[in-house]
Amino acid sequence: MAERPIFIPWTTGHRLVREICFDFHWNPGFAPAQKKKNVVALHQAAAAKGYSPLLEVSTKSEEKLGQRLSAFSLKVESQEHGPIPLECAYQGSKVFERGGPFTDLYLADAREAKKDTRIRESGRIVAFRFEDCEFPTEPKTAFYDWLYSRAIFPHRDFLRRLESYAGFTDIEFNPGKSLNCQARSCAIFVAMMKRGILAKAQESPAQFIAALRPDSSSEPAPGDNGNVERAGHDDLFCEQDEP
Repeated sequence: MAERPIFIPWTTGHRLVREICFDFHWNPGFAPAQKKKNVVALHQAAAAKGYSPLLEVSTKSEEKLGQRLSAFSLKVESQEHGPIPLECAYQGSKVFERGGPFTDLYLADAREAKKDTRIRESGRIVAFRFEDCEFPTEPKTAFYDWLYSRAIFPHRDFLRRLESYAGFTDIEFNPGKSLNCQARSCAIFVAMMKRGILAKAQESPAQFIAALRPDSSSEPAPGDNGNVERAGHDDLFCEQDEP
């Protein structure tokens, strides 16, 4: 068994995204077919609780829309280099205690940028700097969420179709090991769109953070209810167990 979250755009209150974890049978293995089986299993578990339809936002999605919304497929417009992979923009904009930003990563392969040794050996991340925009490290996912939103904002009219989905998933995302999640970022985009605050949020990093709200991307600590629910259980903290 495994436990993974779904991300639901929320249109009322302070939070933009409601996160609910579901237990489901995990199909081990790295083959794409196994991962797609896990997507189906997670979606079936959520559907049994009334959350359907869901869109898998990753290269493992059965829908072209979900594949195109993957962070490895999206590109962010830059002043100097034109469109660059979102993952490269994220990795190359990190400012560390002992170096960075390593902007040469903007032109690297997305997967290689993520593995660059400087990312692991330069100490703690102290900020993010992308061209003339500077982001703090709190809220924790704000910069990644902003890059994701910036990448798909030009297609916002086409992406109105996302409002027909109950929520979004990313089968590769393990909340016990990772922080940023493309499915959560997609849900944030949809929530802002539904609330009518998307355009204003894109005007500047400060406006985006103000719209995002610090608690909408907080990571709950053990014993903290945070913004995560566990389907079918009285306690709201989602324990992160790796299958």
